[in-house]
Amino acid sequence: MPNSTSTLSSIYRIRVAVPVPVYDCFDYMLSAEQYQQAEVGARVAVSFGRQNLVGIIVEKLSNDTPIDPRFKLKAISELLDEQAILDAKILSLLTWSAQYYQFPIGEVFQSALPAFLRQGKPYNLLARIWKVLDLNAEAKVTRSEKQQNAYKILKLHPSGTTENILNLAGIETATLKALEKKIIIECVLENQDFRPQSVTLAQMPLTPNQDQKKAIQHILKAQNKYQAFLLDGLTGSGKTEVYLQVMQEVLKQGKQVLVLVPEIGLTPQTISRFQSRFHGHIVLLHSGLNDSKRLQAWQSAQTGKASIILGTRSAIYTPLPNLGLIILDEEHDLSFKQQEGFRYHARDVAMYRAHLHSCPIILGSATPSIESYALVSSGKMTNLELNQRAGVALMPKIHLIDLKIAQKQNGMSQTLIDEIQKRLDKKEQVLVFLNRRGYAPVLICESCAWQAKCPHCDANFTVHRQPYQHLHCHHCGSIHRMPEHCPQCKHTELKSIGMGTAKVEEHLQQLFPKFDVIRVDRDSTSRIGSWQKIYDKIQKSEPIILLGTQMLAKGHHFPYVTLVAILDIDSGLLSVDFRATERTAQLIIQVAGRAGRGEHKGEVYLQTLRPDHPLLNTLIHKDYRHFAHQTLKERQAALLPPFRYAVLIRCESKSQEQNQEFLQQHAQVLKHGSENLIDIWGPIPAPMERKAGRYQAHMVLLSVDRARLHFYIRAWWQNMLHQKPSTMKLTLDIDPQELS
Repeated sequence: MPNSTSTLSSIYRIRVAVPVPVYDCFDYMLSAEQYQQAEVGARVAVSFGRQNLVGIIVEKLSNDTPIDPRFKLKAISELLDEQAILDAKILSLLTWSAQYYQFPIGEVFQSALPAFLRQGKPYNLLARIWKVLDLNAEAKVTRSEKQQNAYKILKLHPSGTTENILNLAGIETATLKALEKKIIIECVLENQDFRPQSVTLAQMPLTPNQDQKKAIQHILKAQNKYQAFLLDGLTGSGKTEVYLQVMQEVLKQGKQVLVLVPEIGLTPQTISRFQSRFHGHIVLLHSGLNDSKRLQAWQSAQTGKASIILGTRSAIYTPLPNLGLIILDEEHDLSFKQQEGFRYHARDVAMYRAHLHSCPIILGSATPSIESYALVSSGKMTNLELNQRAGVALMPKIHLIDLKIAQKQNGMSQTLIDEIQKRLDKKEQVLVFLNRRGYAPVLICESCAWQAKCPHCDANFTVHRQPYQHLHCHHCGSIHRMPEHCPQCKHTELKSIGMGTAKVEEHLQQLFPKFDVIRVDRDSTSRIGSWQKIYDKIQKSEPIILLGTQMLAKGHHFPYVTLVAILDIDSGLLSVDFRATERTAQLIIQVAGRAGRGEHKGEVYLQTLRPDHPLLNTLIHKDYRHFAHQTLKERQAALLPPFRYAVLIRCESKSQEQNQEFLQQHAQVLKHGSENLIDIWGPIPAPMERKAGRYQAHMVLLSVDRARLHFYIRAWWQNMLHQKPSTMKLTLDIDPQELS
């Protein structure tokens, strides 16, 4: 690059990460005064092409740094922040993530900011403070239990309290607005106080058993340094108590704790456990929050005010000035892997973040991932086992029901129906698991065998009956009316084949009319607060039937469930994905683990057409750990991940021929340029070849050398992006978790 000229030497410049699909940062000019004010990690408004965008300053360049005279620099539009909002460690984490996952750096930086900050809005928004106006309004709220509860809590705060804290206490914004209409309370806007708050114990810790005590001691020895721990504990073995007692010591030092859970549905019970143990500032960060609440929670974490930060995968990129511990609960869960856009894995990012902050990280699970067992085997992670359930609870016994010979009613064996009746008669709770929502997976004509297929995908429509009868494709999202007759033969007898949760709910209500059936799936929990209401009902010792999908399998504590019924798990035993058996084993153990967590012994009945399958018999006669170590050996022999590192290239266009030709051409380029260090599988059609009217093809790259794999594909991938037709979509997935 040529040396700068004397006229250019006085130009002040910054390097900015701009949210565009380009892999580099861009230089912008600014005045000498702006240069003095600008801080790395602050936001800046810039012009990019015809767009006005918000970027992040990643570097302040010296004014004598050489400039290529061929390029004309633009001036920034505005400095948006007086101080950095992203600190040096989070900038390092984001930069590493962009490089490792080979994703445009500006878009990675943008993903770490709340929506209001991405839009360029001011950092210091005012907080909504709710205060009591009428101290003698008890008579005005007698008809509403929610309003009574909110009023009582607000009276405990004469100076008012924030909406965020009230929401954490279970008080909905709608309830506050109802009281405001009655002129009982008011909402005022005040400047937020971001001073850190001390944490005290609200409840004494439980006495740990020997396994818990050993785990706590091991982790506390690693305070103030990086060490990764796999907390491998049976379902119900008290992993949360280990978390809480380790957190107590970290919080004593004035440090922050970041806790990641896989689903929003897990946050109510987790926040409840934390609030009952600690008096302190706890914030939630997940997609269910509106933009204003998310920004307030983010600011509380970023300033150090919040001591405990509980969130889903995206919370891993929240700036935390005093981070002292990271906990990743249910670490095996696929939800920690982002499947669209910036395809990071929160588990792997969390481990790198713990390394940057020199703090311990705990990965907890009853069914750890094969990757985590591999890290333990290689000495990169310390394994801590919890081998007994907390209290008097025992592990449930699993029984197999052979569907080939069993008497059945509406897809349920008579044995299972009898067992459900027994439990309900004893006033116990039953969990029925089926990982298929909707009413039925197939609509067929009884005359000509026509099936209702999605016109855009290689998939059948699923029949739904709520809120009205319709056909829904769960792959592309298209919705069609229910046909009145067969479009081929005009026959009017159309039959729903198979079972979804809605159809099973109907059958259970017919079989057990005296008992409540509570369905938990995406359809039934889509409304805000619906999951919390369901969860509260389950916690009461009343006989109910709980029916749902894998939402119910993720670490929930249901103390009164004594019977788990798994209706159909066979599809997971037949998948072409090499991870399918691992996912199926985890699902079985996790669902089974919801039984017998209280005083009564639990049992599991699993219906299957393949009772002799090796996986099922390993889980019944041995355990998940035996299965995992056996699977680890099989993966090593076959040189599958984690013993080779994988990259998945997805190609999508209107022509499968175009996909295959394009991928084949670039596969040859990579093969010749990588010294045969990369094994290339494909290109082949994706398991679902056509989705949303477009054809999908895959190509998998494998290598035992991760560094060289990333080195060779970096320039090759960007060259592919430059050469692809405008109608083609390409995505690159580092360390893919699914091959669909």
